[in-house]
Amino acid sequence: MKIHPTAIVHEKAVIAKDACIGPYCVIGEGVRISQGVTLHNNVVVEGDTEIGPGSVIYPFAYIGGQPQDLKYSGEKTGVRIGRNNTIREYVTIHRGSVGGDGFTVVGDNNFIMAYAHIAHDCRVGNSVVMANAASLSGHVEVQDHAILGGIIGVHQFVRIGAYSMTGAFSGIAQDIPPYTLASGPRAKLYGLNLVGLKRHGFPKETIDDLAKAYKILFRSKHTLKEAINKAREELSYTPELERLLEFVKTSKRGICRPTTAKTPF
Repeated sequence: MKIHPTAIVHEKAVIAKDACIGPYCVIGEGVRISQGVTLHNNVVVEGDTEIGPGSVIYPFAYIGGQPQDLKYSGEKTGVRIGRNNTIREYVTIHRGSVGGDGFTVVGDNNFIMAYAHIAHDCRVGNSVVMANAASLSGHVEVQDHAILGGIIGVHQFVRIGAYSMTGAFSGIAQDIPPYTLASGPRAKLYGLNLVGLKRHGFPKETIDDLAKAYKILFRSKHTLKEAINKAREELSYTPELERLLEFVKTSKRGICRPTTAKTPF
């Protein structure tokens, strides 16, 4: 265990033997920091917060602070952060609230760039990229391998689908389906995230079927319910297709609508 002499670490914090706590860090009561974690200088970690092995947190990040929720009145809630996350300068990740299930959760292998914000009760999956100043309101779900552009705002309870990509300066008020591109001040869909799917090694047949499903869902005159049924009837089952259709089917806030404009990416 390497703790700089200027760091303030509560006696009831649990720090792994090979963790590194840099200058002027403040570690509160009940915090649990796993093996191989590095906190650079001036990091604050509070509350019922767990940070998984191998994660690296850069200066002035603030993890586990009270939720920005007017209903919060000191209840015991927490933050769970998985393995091998990179959390850059000035990132804020707030603890959960009793309006959710009490925890804000960040998975494994995420890259969270400077000034990003993850609000109370969010669920961030694995291998997610949040660019500078991307901000999640409360109760947002971001699925695996999603990429969120810089300076975006995501409305409460919105879901961001797996392998999707959202352009910079976007305002996201409705769900973004898996595998798609979205952008705009009131974000709209610009088709499939073809470059991302190819980079992740999706087979051509799978990409082709997802493209056909996208046309049925968002380019036809069918209602969403009719389009989902049509896609299931006409296309062969794959886990990727089922993920897309089930995501659309279970949307509560509604799906971002498509545009025929040229993609801004």
